[in-house]
Amino acid sequence: MKPYRSHRVALRGLDSHVLTWGDAAAPKLFLLHGWMDVAASFQFLVDALVRERYVIAPDLRGYGKSAWQPQGYWYADYVADLEALLNAFAPGETVDIAGHSLGGNVVLHYAGIRPARARRVVSLDAFGVRAEDSSEAAEKYVRWLDALAKPQGFATYESFDAVAERLQKNSRHLSRDRAAFLARHWAEESPDGRVRLSSDPRHKLPFPTVYRIEETYAVWRNITAPTLWIAAADSNIPKWLDDHPEGEGATDSFAVVKRRFAHIPNGRLVTIPDAGHMLHHDQPAAVAAAIEEFLE
Repeated sequence: MKPYRSHRVALRGLDSHVLTWGDAAAPKLFLLHGWMDVAASFQFLVDALVRERYVIAPDLRGYGKSAWQPQGYWYADYVADLEALLNAFAPGETVDIAGHSLGGNVVLHYAGIRPARARRVVSLDAFGVRAEDSSEAAEKYVRWLDALAKPQGFATYESFDAVAERLQKNSRHLSRDRAAFLARHWAEESPDGRVRLSSDPRHKLPFPTVYRIEETYAVWRNITAPTLWIAAADSNIPKWLDDHPEGEGATDSFAVVKRRFAHIPNGRLVTIPDAGHMLHHDQPAAVAAAIEEFLE
């Protein structure tokens, strides 16, 4: 494994944990992880990169070793945190940014909001969120208020080995040694000797706002940087996203991805075979090769 360095960085006043790999003088690549994940999740992808790069990956707020916030978490905060991260590690520079799942959606948004800051954009199995209708607005607030009244928590595990087993269930290609490595970053030991996830359980709270896909499209259409969407052939995300399951493209599991991709002005869509949603765990060499070819 390529060695990483651990940093404590104040991002918008929040104590944040950031990992870096490589020489700071090398071309920079910023990586953002997904929901319930951590920066160390990119270790295997970084190991597979051929060219020397300075890779910067934070634990997003409320994840890993970054600070929690008691009022919950908002998507816009991740976008603002990314800008703070870029200003800390690459002030005034045009940069390459990539993200997986939640992180992929964040980098797409940022590239459309600050198009002059993005040189290349890579989204790993992230294609927006399931479209919602305004008629759901009241019910979404009800679910949010009801959830606020209940303490949030995660199940605990007997050991880090048990966490590793859980990770292997999520990624069928994940070897035991890699799962054991991730478990030590994904979880921590509690005072009672059991092991729990290191992320804030308030991430489980539902959002009170309606997700309007048209607003996301408007942001994406503002992206000027070349953009690479990397889809996983065996991912469940396209089916989860599909807002026309019985209509047009019902026989094509990637129809919804293709419809959404049409809103990216200068994009390329590739698919990684034999990989699920955690494609950077399942096929890190193939994902790294696609990213490097695109960045070059």
